[in-house]
Order: sequence, then structure tokens, then C-alpha cells
Amino acid sequence: MHTYCSKAAILFLALGALSTTVAAAQGSAVKAISQTDVGFSVYGAYSGRTTGNGIEQSPSNAAGGIIEVRHISNPLVGYEGTYSFNGDNQVYSPQITCGIPCGSDVPAAISAHAHEFTGDWIASFKIANLRPFALAGAGLLFNQPSSGSQYATSSTKGVFVYGGGLDWGLVPHIGLRFQYRGNVYSAPDLSTVYRSSGAFVHTAEPMIGLYLRL
Repeated sequence: MHTYCSKAAILFLALGALSTTVAAAQGSAVKAISQTDVGFSVYGAYSGRTTGNGIEQSPSNAAGGIIEVRHISNPLVGYEGTYSFNGDNQVYSPQITCGIPCGSDVPAAISAHAHEFTGDWIASFKIANLRPFALAGAGLLFNQPSSGSQYATSSTKGVFVYGGGLDWGLVPHIGLRFQYRGNVYSAPDLSTVYRSSGAFVHTAEPMIGLYLRL
């Protein structure tokens, strides 16, 4: 009986040790996959001109910055909230028609800034100190005329966001982030003199920055 109890005790202790080891390994694996961070990047915003409603609308290219708060639980479950800011000057050029194209009227140039808030889904996987990722999301784009702009008004539009990139860990809590984000939204109505083109605008934003892992 004593021998049986001793064997049972040894088996119990072995199972307990094995369970602890497995749990620790699972915890380490989850920790290695998961990530919570704050990112800061700079980018260039490149938008194409659009036409519609008798207007050719030309946004300027500009520099900007973005702040991201991101959490990744596993390769298919990740999310982030972002705020970005860039210049967003617009030129509205009405197209005059007289049976045939016959030129343009006086254009209206509006100096403005764009503020964007989005919520995005993140898919990623980790290889050593590299983490490729893809993202898709939506949010709001607030276009605000600069102080002193005449015949201008603010404009708010919904925006769809997509993109992808790569996190490169330099040290345990700091790394570089390279990414591309594309924004699709309706052309902003900033002029009180002319209508917007009403067409969809695509803005390409190549980025580089740092992230701080929490």
C-alpha cells in the first residue's frame, strides 16, 4: 500500500510539473505572438485629381503624421485606432461648356488641413523580429479650412482605409514600422463658391516611423 501511494504521489507530481511546463510554454507562445504598441510615423499624402459636377478638383500633395494604438492577439485578430493629420489644399476649377469645351472659369484655391480618425482590423504573423501585416478599416475625415481662407467651409466625409507593412524589432520594446496606407473617400466640399466634383478620391500614403511595444 505504501509503495502504491508513493507511485501515485510521484505520478501526480509529474503530471503537475508537466501541466505547469505546458502552460508556461503556451503563455510564452501567446506572449511572443501578441503585441500592444503605440506607433508614430510620418508620410507623404498623394491624391489624384477628380472631375464631376462641372468641376475639376485638384488636391495638393502634402506631408503628414499618424499616431496608432495597436493590439494584436493572434495572426487573425488584431485592431488599432489611429489619428492622422496632413495638409489638404484644394483647387476647384469649373469647366465651362458652350456646346464644345471652351476653357475654364476662375478657379478657387482653398488652403486646408485634413484630420482623420479610423478603426482598423489587423492581420499579421511573426518571423523572428519581423512582423508583416495587412489592415483594413473605416473612419471619418475632417477637412478644415486654414484660418483666413475666404469663401471656405469645413467638410466631413467617411473614409475607407486599406494597407499593409512590416514591423522590424530593433530591441525588445522599440522597432521600425514601414507601411503603405490607401484612403478612399468622396471629394471634400470646401468651397462655398463651387460644388465639389462629387467623385471618389484615392490618397496614397507611404509611411515610415517607430513603434513602442508596451
